[in-house]
Amino acid sequence: MILKKYIVISLVLALCVTVSCNEIKKDEPSKTQKIKEVTAKDILGNPDYLAISYGGYREKSRDVQPTIEELKDDLKILSAMGVKVVRTYNVQLMQAPNLLKAIRELKEQDPTFEMYVMLGAWIDCLNAWTDQPVNHEVESPNNAAEIERAVNLAKIYPDIVKMVAVGNEAMVRWATSYFVRPRVILKWVNHLQALKKNGELPKDLWITSSDDFASWGGGDNSYRTENLEKLIKAVDFISMHTYPMHNTHYNPQFWLVPESEYGLSEKEKIESAMLRAKDFARSQYNEVKAYVDSLGLEKPVHIGETGWATVSNGFYGKTGSRASDEYKSGRYYKLIRDWTNKENISCFYFEAFDEQWKDAENPGGSENHFGLINLNSQAKYAIWDLVDKGKFKGLTRNGKPITKTYNGNKEELLEDVLAPPVKL
Repeated sequence: MILKKYIVISLVLALCVTVSCNEIKKDEPSKTQKIKEVTAKDILGNPDYLAISYGGYREKSRDVQPTIEELKDDLKILSAMGVKVVRTYNVQLMQAPNLLKAIRELKEQDPTFEMYVMLGAWIDCLNAWTDQPVNHEVESPNNAAEIERAVNLAKIYPDIVKMVAVGNEAMVRWATSYFVRPRVILKWVNHLQALKKNGELPKDLWITSSDDFASWGGGDNSYRTENLEKLIKAVDFISMHTYPMHNTHYNPQFWLVPESEYGLSEKEKIESAMLRAKDFARSQYNEVKAYVDSLGLEKPVHIGETGWATVSNGFYGKTGSRASDEYKSGRYYKLIRDWTNKENISCFYFEAFDEQWKDAENPGGSENHFGLINLNSQAKYAIWDLVDKGKFKGLTRNGKPITKTYNGNKEELLEDVLAPPVKL
């Protein structure tokens, strides 16, 4: 009887341990559990898939490519921010191929790691970036190889590359160094769509071009050509850019303090200006959407780029429009994220990290300072709250933990903030 009693007790204990272990497994997802495969259709317009524009360059020249380990550090930081989709710009250099490799290695280490890519293929006109006269009517012979590289990467990494963007601001005429006519972008978009049709590329890979709102028929009627209509029909979605910050200099009427607000406090003037900046971006988005709708086409419209620099010794600084500082950048980030998430618009916010190669000879140039994290591994005001929440605990960039700019002192930060100029 005693032996039987002990056997029964042992069986009961074993059963309890088994049930307990199963409950733990239910509560804590196993790292062997894979993320369900998603497509561009699942990702775009889904606020659970936060998107960002990414460049991992640390130095003053892209001759120094980020290493695989540096890319992994960046990806872990982005993942901690809630980002699940990154946008790259070209495949001429090794950053994009290495980024894809880094993502795959992180997924192999942890199958629950989730990161997808909108892969950019750079497109130029003839003689772009040379000392020869540029010819905007003829495309660069380098374009074919760039597209081929993008195709090969999309084949190798179908679980990661969910979208391909043919060109970056490649049709807008102010890109005087390299822009091409829409027929060139159309040619390569059709080429990629044909590869999808014959099974050489995944059928659920979405193709677009990422360009200024004007290039997509927003605002300027001169862009509304037959080839643009064909391009809009050919792409799977529209990726448009909008930059209220640049327009604080080039189109400042929305930005300047109107007479009706002269009596407001400096803080109130700034907040009102930032709300107008958000409305400016929204109006450009709506203009593109209205044009696409006018063609009788149902194409999703998403934001391929928008952002706000935190430093400028030029047009946007203290002697200019007074737009660039961390406070305004932080407000813009919050306003844009709130709007786009609510409206199910994907926004590839520009950008994740500061990159000093963009204006290497001018450290105070605004192009160097669009990142949410600076080159000293400091989170800017826009994401101070993520530092406070411990999202970056245990993570480093360039060997440094992620801390806050201004040592987290908001009063000190506000000393560098000015209201916009008044409208005369």
